[in-house]
Amino acid sequence: MHILFDEAGKFLTGRLLSEAESSLQVELDSGKRVKVKAANALLRFEKPSPAELMKEATALAEAMELELAYEFAPDDEFGFADLAREYFSAQAGTAQQAAALLTLQNAPHYFRRAGKGRFKKAPPEIVAQALAAIEKKKELQARIEAWAAELVAGQCPEPVRQQLYRILFKPDKNGPEYKAVVEAARQSHTAPLVLLQKAGAITSAYQFHWQRFLFEHFPKGTGFAALSAPPVADELPLAPVQAFSIDDSATTEIDDALSVQGLGSGTVTLGIHIAAPGLAIAPGSALDEIARQRLSTVYMPGHKITMLPDAVVEAYTLQAGRDCPAVSLYVEIDEATLAVGASRTALERVPIAHNLRHDRLDAIVTEAWLGGEANAAAPAELAGLQPALVFLHRFAREHKAQREVARGKPETFTRPDYTFKLEGVQGDEPAGDERVLIGTRSRGAPLDLMVAEAMILANKTWGLWLAECGVPGIYRSQASLLPGIKVRMGTKALPHAGIGVKAYAWSTSPLRRYVDLVNQWQIVACARHGKTAALAAPFKPKDANLFAVVSAFDAAHAAYNGFQGGMERYWTLQYLRQNGITELTATLIKDGLVRADTLPLVLPVLGAEGLMRGAHLRVKLGAIDDISLEVNGTVVERLDQPVEDAAALESEAEEDEEEPLGAPVALAIDLDEPAAADTPGDTPQNG
Repeated sequence: MHILFDEAGKFLTGRLLSEAESSLQVELDSGKRVKVKAANALLRFEKPSPAELMKEATALAEAMELELAYEFAPDDEFGFADLAREYFSAQAGTAQQAAALLTLQNAPHYFRRAGKGRFKKAPPEIVAQALAAIEKKKELQARIEAWAAELVAGQCPEPVRQQLYRILFKPDKNGPEYKAVVEAARQSHTAPLVLLQKAGAITSAYQFHWQRFLFEHFPKGTGFAALSAPPVADELPLAPVQAFSIDDSATTEIDDALSVQGLGSGTVTLGIHIAAPGLAIAPGSALDEIARQRLSTVYMPGHKITMLPDAVVEAYTLQAGRDCPAVSLYVEIDEATLAVGASRTALERVPIAHNLRHDRLDAIVTEAWLGGEANAAAPAELAGLQPALVFLHRFAREHKAQREVARGKPETFTRPDYTFKLEGVQGDEPAGDERVLIGTRSRGAPLDLMVAEAMILANKTWGLWLAECGVPGIYRSQASLLPGIKVRMGTKALPHAGIGVKAYAWSTSPLRRYVDLVNQWQIVACARHGKTAALAAPFKPKDANLFAVVSAFDAAHAAYNGFQGGMERYWTLQYLRQNGITELTATLIKDGLVRADTLPLVLPVLGAEGLMRGAHLRVKLGAIDDISLEVNGTVVERLDQPVEDAAALESEAEEDEEEPLGAPVALAIDLDEPAAADTPGDTPQNG
């Protein structure tokens, strides 16, 4: 005796060995013996053999017409044998009964299970809906197959092109576009990104990087709603100074300016004047919401995405020739010893006399010029500023030296900052094929040093003042300079070992960094309310909103910096190609990794085994991959002995560890997943 039984929704057959009241002992064709519940035994038969029965039943089931079976089936609940007698004949045999069972089991859109071997017809309207869904699924599958065939043939269907970045990075894995790419990649045994490049979906490496970034961080675009800049409501006094800013020519968000008073009197007052959007933009306002969503201006060669609309920036930027609302920090400095004395904060209008530009003046404002050496190229505006600039440079050097004592070792900058200029940009954004010029600006150049030390002084002073007033702020801190100790953001005034200060609150760039705008609101509260500022400040101690800003800004700042680094690397690779550079000199910074001497480029090399860090090498460049931003090199010549400047190498070691070597493209496509259409019961959704 043989039986056909239901085992967790699967039909199995075997030889009946023994039978108890509620269970059966059955031997499968494989020889395995199993215990079967009596209720799961659906059909008993002598002939044919179990294997022959299933083979014959399967063939009969495939030939059965579902529409006819549905019509013949009883309206009430019925068993599979009942359908066999209605469909085949009143004397339906074992194979025909098994065929009816298989048919009923495999057509849930026509028949619903009502128990073991028992079924009930689905209502006609449900059947109609199910059939329509099945037909749609067939059509969708046909579309997927057609698109996959086009991709394999080197052509990109328009729906796939339109969904490109979603498919690659945030796919709807039930979407037909995604499935087509997966299917084509499997058929062609090609990586998805390579497949899409060959099919013409990616025609510009620059646009690939740019659109990928926008898809991830600006899915609704980079435009702004039509919002005007609110005026400053306060009647601000006019500061008795003539301030000047120092920025690059491309800078439109002029956040900071400086003034110097009292030269020759023994006590000099240094004014650090910060643009004051916080006096007009209210927390929770529409402009605040925009700034909080963006969190920072995004920079890249030839373009930027501002945190605030251009018209708003224009209203508050420290433009020469205007009296601009500002939050000013005045610090008294002993003219002889350069010791820092008392400080005060003022909310005022500051006359901006000059907008000085690094790129035009760095070659003029040198230590020699500051020491009294004439320079015929110096513009007239510099003559009146020379005494102030001389004092600022003296103070900056002293302030930096004091910080270095606090940090325990000197800051050593042996590498320049690189600048990028694109020629021939048409429209608002680069196309990616413009000619790129790469220049340098030495770290620690006089103008750069003046601004940097003044901003550090302001961020340190205001950070400590917020803490004294009991007003929370957003701080950057670093517990020590030990390896692996990173800079962190938080709401407590903690030391920053890397800078060498007791507290450091970003406060000097409120037009381009949201944390600076938040800190400005808190500083304004301190300026207005003094010791009771904690009651009036927008953000209170342990404010969940403040923690949320810290977390969001940290993530955005890292992402934006990563993108900027990637775009600078893209243009560096274009510079190599445009200038036919196939070899360059470089310095070994760790095993198998070198830094180019005259370009912002780090790359892996072969042939540097056994060489010491600091070795100077000539490197032959390999092929450039504009999508991954990778380029490799091979050492062709050793140029000199290892560099022995241990202090410089140590200070740059941690920076080297984080140097980007390319932009690995992490796709969200999984070719090992089973196709969704292969999953029983799955209905694809159009993505």
